[in-house]
Amino acid sequence: MPFDTSVFINCPFDDEYLPLLRPILFCVSDLGFEPRIALERLNSAEPRVDKILELIAASKYAIHDLSRLKAERKGQFFRLNMPFELGLDVGCRIFGNGRFAEKRCLIPEAERYRYQAAISDLSNSDIAVHANNPLTVLTEVRHWLAGEAGIRAPGPSTLWGRFTDFMADNYDALTARGFSPRDIENLPIRELLPCIREWISAHPPS
Repeated sequence: MPFDTSVFINCPFDDEYLPLLRPILFCVSDLGFEPRIALERLNSAEPRVDKILELIAASKYAIHDLSRLKAERKGQFFRLNMPFELGLDVGCRIFGNGRFAEKRCLIPEAERYRYQAAISDLSNSDIAVHANNPLTVLTEVRHWLAGEAGIRAPGPSTLWGRFTDFMADNYDALTARGFSPRDIENLPIRELLPCIREWISAHPPS
């Protein structure tokens, strides 16, 4: 997959984040880019960090969501995978040669300024706040990609409408194939991505 159109997505993989992850994947794809995510393939024999390093090196763009920086209950550990992978990506841009100097990243968070208490080195960085809202995160990703890649992108309302159309059509298609509502809700990302590509191919943006 071309470096210039690959977008590495570093985000939580829990059920609560799925309503945000689906529109992110769709928005990236609908704008003509290729989402790259650790869940795109499953090989238990492959060390996770090796996969992450491969995806970072192969992607000019990256989305690093830090909305799980704070524990939600007593005794719960902080989620450090996302800031760790952000650090790897920043290091790749700073210390890498050639095309790595062109790398760009978006850092979404759920709340404004909260990240400063956890990663003060990011102070004065431009952070996108999505408030755990699917439409908001799609809008932030759209604005960022349009600006950084210099593309003429449809508006957020159009992209959101296409996303909801895809979700409805995909539900019907999967139901016809024998999937239950629970199966569809839990559809693995590596199966969702081809569904997104096929729908966009059949319904190209105007």
